[in-house]
Amino acid sequence: MSKAFIRDGDGDDEDELAPELKLPQGTRNYITPGGYARIKEELDHLLRTDRPQVVEAVHWAALNGDRSENGDYIYGKRRLREIDRRIRFLTKRLDLSEIVDPARQENPDQVFFGATVTLCDEQGIEQVYQIVGVDETDFARGRISWVSPLARALLKAREGDSVRFQSPAGWREVEVLEIDYRSIEP
Repeated sequence: MSKAFIRDGDGDDEDELAPELKLPQGTRNYITPGGYARIKEELDHLLRTDRPQVVEAVHWAALNGDRSENGDYIYGKRRLREIDRRIRFLTKRLDLSEIVDPARQENPDQVFFGATVTLCDEQGIEQVYQIVGVDETDFARGRISWVSPLARALLKAREGDSVRFQSPAGWREVEVLEIDYRSIEP
């Protein structure tokens, strides 16, 4: 079969993403300044360091003769495709990005993108979450995506409001104790 009819995995990078990393159709990629800088740094590293090194290794391996059984060449080409796919993905994300600095929020009494929110759940346990872009999500550090069910439920809430949302464990209710806007470190 001709290689022209075989999908090589270089299709739409957005299709391969986990659901929590996909952006809602037609929306901008809201991101904090620190998140934008981190993505830009990764893209620059791929373009200036990783890709040139792999291209050099593939070139060297190609000079060694038979490419069909040359492990260095085959692995290098595969790695180069992965790097190029990541470069396309990051470039697309940066192109769609709309940088929102939480420290410049003009309406600090309501929850919007970039807010750091202290919540109290039904058991009286306090939790602190920062609402960030989909590429900045880090649950271990309390950073949740603005497209997550909790963040969507919290949008426009004020201190003292109770909010219901659908979690993986079922419906939950939390109370907003405090809203703060501060710069978020990458």
